[in-house]
This record gives sequence, structure tokens and C-alpha cells, in this order.
Amino acid sequence: MNKVFIVARWEYLEKIKSKTFLISLFVTPIIMVTMGILPSIFVTQEDDETKIIGVIDVSGELAGPLTKHLEKEYKLPDGQPNYIVETIPVGKDRNIDRAIEEADAKVLNDKIEGYCIIDFNPPEDTVIEYRSKKVGDFRITYRIQESLQRILSEKKLASMGLDPSVLRELRTPINVQSVRLSTSGEKEDAGFIRVFFSAYIFLMMLFFLIVTSCQLLVRSVIEEKSNRIVEVLISSCSPTELMAGKVFGLSGLGFTQLGLWTLVGLVISFGFGIDLVSFGHALLLIIYFVLGYLFYAAIFIGFGSPVTTEQEAQQVTTYLVLILILPLTLVLPALQNPGAGWIKVLTYIPLLTPTMMALRIPIQTPSAWEIIATILLMLISIYFAMVAAGRIFRIAILATGKRPSLGEIIAWARTG
Repeated sequence: MNKVFIVARWEYLEKIKSKTFLISLFVTPIIMVTMGILPSIFVTQEDDETKIIGVIDVSGELAGPLTKHLEKEYKLPDGQPNYIVETIPVGKDRNIDRAIEEADAKVLNDKIEGYCIIDFNPPEDTVIEYRSKKVGDFRITYRIQESLQRILSEKKLASMGLDPSVLRELRTPINVQSVRLSTSGEKEDAGFIRVFFSAYIFLMMLFFLIVTSCQLLVRSVIEEKSNRIVEVLISSCSPTELMAGKVFGLSGLGFTQLGLWTLVGLVISFGFGIDLVSFGHALLLIIYFVLGYLFYAAIFIGFGSPVTTEQEAQQVTTYLVLILILPLTLVLPALQNPGAGWIKVLTYIPLLTPTMMALRIPIQTPSAWEIIATILLMLISIYFAMVAAGRIFRIAILATGKRPSLGEIIAWARTG
């Protein structure tokens, strides 16, 4: 253990002084915050100029009310209307094709933002078509839809002899607040933003730490093999001691990053009164974080030790990074249905266990037996991964020549 400690201390002190580590230490939180906050800011940001929307109204009854509703309800920060409606006439012959050609030309020449075609007979047909060069502007389509729904509802009330203003009085805005019940029956605030960011931040921290620290681990092995320094190291300690020292040293490097980021997060949380995650959940997330980090560190060094160049290392580590990206694509489905069968199945795949549990814990805390089972699964997986990585490392650290095939690496891992 003394030799393992010496190697670990050397790896830790050398890497913590490197420019790469210092840059990632400060840049990574900025990247995480930027990726998490800026998209939501841009999505919720209001327009800063009036947009002209065309309307082809075959009935001739809805363009006027739609114009009044949009100009009244939606304003720019300076008080000007957000939308101005330009009616595109269909003529007495109701030639809608000619009107569409005219509207298309206006859109392509940037004279109008887009236009909608109102040619339906409610309530049998209630689909309108909105055409624009920017099909991703969901705000406009939603507002047009909401406005037309209100106009048609008021018209229906008027046809029944009722006062349409009654409908406006009955529209009471309601704010639904999500509250989660803990296993003890206590209420916990569980807003979407809080749940999303607690899971998202964990995933991003684990992703960046594994990508940076574990790749440093692989590069360290490649550098020592190419410089033949490893031969001197192996003469002073065993390959197992060298690998263990590297894993512990760079793990300490990763946990240093984690500790600093956690401290910054706590300062921000207390300073702004933001409570992203409860203490119990935070403890569980840290446990899965450590287990996941050690598991991936063993895998990285196991598959990275046979390579001899940076290019080969990038090819090997790219596939492992893709596995880490997978849970990021499952954030929204997991938020909506954390107890789904396929979510639980993915939870028991060791490569995905830490990240999938990070998604489930803030939303709906799994049962105690699931937590115990997954922790035991990770401990067993780490043990076998470390043993296999040690066997591969022992052979590959001095191997030269052609890169071994996957079958040969597996055979090395099985060698006692």
C-alpha cells in the first residue's frame, strides 16, 4: 500500500498542477450552467419587435376578431403590439390557391413572418395550417390556436343566446404547484425546474469528470509506455500497484473537482435561497457518483492500457463516452414516468446504474431494496471491473507492436 500511495500522490500532484485540470476546474461549471440555463432563458425571452402575420380567412368571419385579440393580448415590453395581422383576401370567387401564392411570396420576401389558412367548419373540422420559414416558432402557433379557440367559444355562446363576456369572467387563471409526498407522508416541493436541474446537474458533473479525469488516466499510461518510463516503474512496483495508484490518484483529482463544485453550489444555493435537492437525496447521489466514477475508471484503464497512441485512445474512449450520453437523452421520459418498466431495466445495467438512479431519485425515490440492490450491484461490478482491468493492465503495460483485438483483451481479463 505504501507504493500505491506513492504512485497515487505523484499522479495527483502532477495532474492538479496541469493547465488542463485548472482550466476544466473553472470552465466545466460555466459550461454546465450555460447549457442548463441559457436555453431556458432564450425560450422564455419575449420578442423585441412587432411581427406581421398573414391570415387567409375563407369564412371572412374570424380574421377581424383574431386581429383584435392578438393585438390586445400580446404586447412588447415597450407597449407596442407583438403581432399585426394582415388579411390576405380570397376574393369573391374564393380562389384560395391564388391567395396562398400571394402569401407564399410575402413569406419568402420576408414581408410577413408567416400566415395561417382558416378554412374549416367547426366543430367537425378544427385544423388550421400555419406556413412560415421558421417552423420551430411554437409560440406563434400556440397563441394563434389559443386565440381562435377563445373566439370560437365566444361565437358558440352568442349563437346560444348567451353573453360571451360571461366566458371571459369564468376564465380563472390557476397555478398548479407540484408537491411530492415522501415515504413518511411529509410534503416536499417538487417543481419541474428543481427536479430537472438536480438530475441534470448530476449527470453533467459525472459526464465531465469521467471524460476529463479518465482520459487523463489513459493519456498518462500512453505517455509512460511511449517514453519507456513504465519499464522503470514496473521495476520498482508491481503492475497492480501501479494501476491502483493511478486510479486512486486520479480519483482523488476527480473528487477534488467534485468537492469544489459542490462547495460553490452550496454557496450559491444558500446565497439565493435555492434548494435544489434534499440532504437525503444528495447523500444518495454522492454515493452513486463515487461508485459510477470508480466503475468507469476501471473500464477506461482496462480498455485504454493496450493502446499506444492518442488516436487509438480517442477511438476507444469515444464509445464509452457515448454510453454516458445516453442517459442525457432519457431525462424527459424518466421525469414523466420514473417507474416505467424499461427505466427499471436500464437501472440494473451497471454502465447505466449511477445515471439512471440519479434520474429516478429526485423524481420518485426508489424503494429501499432497489437502492440496496443497485449499490451492491455497483460494488460487485467495481470489484470485477478492477480485477479485469488489473489483469489487462499487467499484460498490456509492457506489450508492444500491433494493437490487440477485443477477443485478446477479453482473454487477458480472464487470465488469473
